[in-house]
Amino acid sequence: MGDLIICPRLYSCYKCKNHVALHDDIVSKSFQSKNGRAFLFSHAQNVYSSRKEDRQMMTGLHMVADVYCADCREVLGWKYEKAYEESQKYKEGKFVLEKFKIVKENW
Repeated sequence: MGDLIICPRLYSCYKCKNHVALHDDIVSKSFQSKNGRAFLFSHAQNVYSSRKEDRQMMTGLHMVADVYCADCREVLGWKYEKAYEESQKYKEGKFVLEKFKIVKENW
């Protein structure tokens, strides 16, 4: 009998299936984007960011950068670069990926 191989649960770009985040890196599933639900991740992979800009979000002013799939260049969400309000500092350096832009893998 072969060995059981356990793979991590992943999230991939919905368009090209590039792996972009690990399920274990989810910080919160209760984020909202202008297009619907979104997840806050502590890390993302195989993505790149656009230029940083100040953006008025639902929770106040933040410096953010849009996040793109490194393979197909689809916008997947954004990265919090800086939070100006003390209560929002926990978001700094984290990634928000829109739920409809990612798909589950290895579930």
